[in-house]
Amino acid sequence: MPRPDLPTKDCAVCGRTITWRKKWERDWEGVRYCSDACRRRARSAASALDADLETTLRALIEQRGRSKTVCPSEAARAVGGQDWRELMEPARAAARRLVAAGQAEITQGGRVVDPSTAKGPVRVRLR
Repeated sequence: MPRPDLPTKDCAVCGRTITWRKKWERDWEGVRYCSDACRRRARSAASALDADLETTLRALIEQRGRSKTVCPSEAARAVGGQDWRELMEPARAAARRLVAAGQAEITQGGRVVDPSTAKGPVRVRLR
């Protein structure tokens, strides 16, 4: 859990929370990614896939309505077809980006949870 006295921002790729570190003191405004893996993913062709997952997930939750939820696996299945399982983490990242944009909430057991620390099955609903 991030310390409340330190500034935070969301990763541009996966939506996880990035907490300020001393080594970033001179370039905090330039920090966009939570890890090297996210930095590489932002430069790769996977960005189009990420956009597809995000668009599909947003369409699914809007189609269901305010009181209903969607599993990120539904977006992975819609985009990936037979190979949907390898898209699960990118689908969860798309859900975290929707939360960071203020468009959705991630829940577990009917309760809203922090998307950066949620482990296990999650559901996504309109905010």
